[in-house]
Amino acid sequence: MAVCVVCNNDYWLSFEIKTITGDIYTFDSFECAMEKLAPRCEQCQVRIVGHGVEVAGSFFCCANCARANSELGAQIRDAVGAHPS
Repeated sequence: MAVCVVCNNDYWLSFEIKTITGDIYTFDSFECAMEKLAPRCEQCQVRIVGHGVEVAGSFFCCANCARANSELGAQIRDAVGAHPS
């Protein structure tokens, strides 16, 4: 068994995640993994679980938050994989 780095639960179904920087973390649930690893939106502070929007090195949960926090305005769209028309 291994202990979760977030909640300290000792769980037989725990799992490890290795990040791109080489750090290795042990978690007992996806919730704990998201709490530790998922970035927060720079506008509303919600955890970004999914694609999100990146503008000039800043991360946002959606285009609306990115527009509210950036001078790029209308250029920012929620359109991952969508037709641009």
